[in-house]
Amino acid sequence: MPSIKLALLMRPFEDFFKRQVSGGIVLIVATLLALLLANSPWSATFHHFWETSLTVGGKSFGLTKSLHHWINDGLMAVFFFVVGLEIKREFLAGELASARKAALPIAAAVGGMLVPAAIYVIFNWQQPSMHGWGVPMATDIAFALGVIALLGKRIPRSLAIFLTALAIVDDLGAVLVIALFYTSELSWLMLGIVAALFVVLCSGNRLGIQHPNFYSLVGFCLWVALLKSGVHASIAGILIGATIPVKPRHEHKEFVIRAEQLMERYKTYDAGTGPFYDDERLGTLLALEHSCHDAMSPLQRMEHAMNPWVIFGVMPVFALANAGITLDLSGLSKFFIDPVTLGILCGLMIGKPLGILSFAWLAVRLKLCDLPQGSTWKGIFGIGILGGIGFTMSMFISNLAFLSPETILSAKVGIFAASLLAGVTGYALLATNGKRGDD
Repeated sequence: MPSIKLALLMRPFEDFFKRQVSGGIVLIVATLLALLLANSPWSATFHHFWETSLTVGGKSFGLTKSLHHWINDGLMAVFFFVVGLEIKREFLAGELASARKAALPIAAAVGGMLVPAAIYVIFNWQQPSMHGWGVPMATDIAFALGVIALLGKRIPRSLAIFLTALAIVDDLGAVLVIALFYTSELSWLMLGIVAALFVVLCSGNRLGIQHPNFYSLVGFCLWVALLKSGVHASIAGILIGATIPVKPRHEHKEFVIRAEQLMERYKTYDAGTGPFYDDERLGTLLALEHSCHDAMSPLQRMEHAMNPWVIFGVMPVFALANAGITLDLSGLSKFFIDPVTLGILCGLMIGKPLGILSFAWLAVRLKLCDLPQGSTWKGIFGIGILGGIGFTMSMFISNLAFLSPETILSAKVGIFAASLLAGVTGYALLATNGKRGDD
């Protein structure tokens, strides 16, 4: 009986894990396709396509941006919205819900951000490229969990949960870095409008408004204002996600009573034949459907609905638009003496595992937390290596940190090299970590 209960408790995580794993595969395919097209005879056409201008709105009030900007400023706001939902859920009811449970992934994530940034700064000290210190701070959860999936039962499930929590804290840190350090000149008028719209969203939450159209409409206005404020518009996603209600419209007891009443009514109907129901029976089924809908937390409902769109849509499109780097293989060696490439490569490959392991060890040593059940320090180190798979967020920050296409190319080479090495090395190390039990 206890094992059945544990399986039920672990089901939401496993569903999330499977989606992330599948998304990692799609992301790899999109990345390889982008690289193939960027180094094919159609390279110029491929790069020109992403610079195509697209206007949303009318002549008097509209936004005109390239496809590349719409993806990085618009679609990625949807990505950050889901990140915001995940962060809120984890802090309210997940692995970050209590101080002791949260201490280990938070400490590990902080170390996994500070040490890589410091290593990057050492390589780029007093150079214009030093501004890119935020690039090696990020972890790509889809790719990292994809490697975990390949390992199967050779590692404890607790390590996969630890990696997920660590990556979510890592995402929160990346968002703060973007908001505080990678902004252009600020428009205080627009920031005032952003603050006012955020208050409207919070008020809607407090008043019990649960319809997604309210949050979509006000959230879109907030995104436009943030786009014109100088702060990167992707932060809008986090702000909107933080205001989504948690409390369902119907509490457990109320839902059970209502569902039982509807089921009793449904049992009184004849079995009937054919695929169509009369209005009364259909009305009962729809009422039951609405009751199930209202018994779910709006936050979880939106997260469940949006996750597939982000994993199988937004992230692969982002990879297609940003991963297509044209490489001259004969001149590839020049990148590995470039301080930007070296700083990112060493930051992700050395800084990430070193920072995650050392800060996790310190947190356990200070008795702030315990190691995840069934895990070892070797396993934590392996997770630290997988944390060096930066990819999506690292590429995103590199587009904000650098203006020069040459510097961005150097950064992406470092990101690609580090992510590939981290994935292979992390897999090799964790594969010898020991078999997971059937918990």
